[in-house]
Amino acid sequence: QVQLVESGGGLVQPGESLRLSCAASGFTLDDYSIGWFRQAPGKEREGVSCISSEDGTTYYADSVKGRFTISRDNAKNTVYLQMTSLKPEDTAVYYCAAAPWVVPGLWVKAVNFGSWGQGTQVTVSS
Repeated sequence: QVQLVESGGGLVQPGESLRLSCAASGFTLDDYSIGWFRQAPGKEREGVSCISSEDGTTYYADSVKGRFTISRDNAKNTVYLQMTSLKPEDTAVYYCAAAPWVVPGLWVKAVNFGSWGQGTQVTVSS
């Protein structure tokens, strides 16, 4: 059974950092493209970052480029999202999702990912 579990969310002040984890069970993470998405109240779920199953290529939304870093630890079957210089507008529930393969230009579309975690809350506030 494919399962994804996110952790690492919390309440931080603007400018601080957090590292989110996405632990997988029931499948091998590096055989899948893994995306991080977020959803703020009243807004649509948006793609934040993705790491490709094919060659480990990473993708980022413009809003987080230069501040967030996605990485994969195959030994731990875990994908991370390191978030730095956090802003209040980063406040959302963050989800990780898996797909066997995603067209590079379409990673931002949640519909392309079939397996999802339960989400972890990130709140950036002073």
